[in-house]
Amino acid sequence: MPSLQKALPPELADNVLRLYRECLRRAKYIGHQKHNTELLVAMVRQQFKKNMHETDPEKIQKMKDDAARGLINHILYESEKITGRKFSG
Repeated sequence: MPSLQKALPPELADNVLRLYRECLRRAKYIGHQKHNTELLVAMVRQQFKKNMHETDPEKIQKMKDDAARGLINHILYESEKITGRKFSG
């Protein structure tokens, strides 16, 4: 399966710290709307912290792809809300 990270800017997809920060930004944004910011931020932090010592490149790539997928899904969701146009099949 090809990497989903190609849909994100390379400076974000190639850098775990930037990916983490963007996930935190999205968690705060969604949390602010849903009034559960602390919970969502804690969930993001927990996932990254749980896997911070992983050394297997394939597992790291899968986790980065999963994070990228979450960001892409949220971007599509927000775009659909704004435009009223459905982007996914």
